[in-house]
Amino acid sequence: MKKRKLFFLLPVIGLLTSCDVSADLNSESFTSKLIPNWPSFVAQLGALVVLIVVVIIFAYKPVKKIVQKRQDYIESNIKEAEQSKLVWQENELKSKETVLASERTAADIVAEAKKEAERQKALTLEETQLQVLQMKRDAENDIARMEVEAQEQIRKEIVSVALDASGELLGREVSSEDNIRLVEEFVEEVKKK
Repeated sequence: MKKRKLFFLLPVIGLLTSCDVSADLNSESFTSKLIPNWPSFVAQLGALVVLIVVVIIFAYKPVKKIVQKRQDYIESNIKEAEQSKLVWQENELKSKETVLASERTAADIVAEAKKEAERQKALTLEETQLQVLQMKRDAENDIARMEVEAQEQIRKEIVSVALDASGELLGREVSSEDNIRLVEEFVEEVKKK
């Protein structure tokens, strides 16, 4: 499209450059000056073509290369920025996931610590209850043992008092069989009361 515009523009430029315009605008000289001078036209057209070729070779192509390099540089910077942004977003997601995982781990640790504390509390309470129960049993056993010992001691004292009393009442010494029988009868009576 650009080449077609340039192709149609060249004859117009040639006509304008080949006309000899002077300060005098007479009708005869005006018409003669409108028609181009062919040798001058061809020389100017050749100079224009050489000028266009020189501009294309020394100005257009280097400028186009520089513009292309600049465009490539800008595009590479844009791509790098987009890649950096993607990497940053991935790192941000990873860090958020890490923070969430850390929070979950911390919550799990706290929950586990609470469970362990509750378990330790229950275990300690159970041990304490068992110790209290054991102490109560030991105390009851001690009381029962002491009661038995006290009863045995009372019985011995009662037997000795009963033997002394029976000996005095009967006026004679009582045999061991009589003692045992009398003591058992007395103990039975005491238990009934």
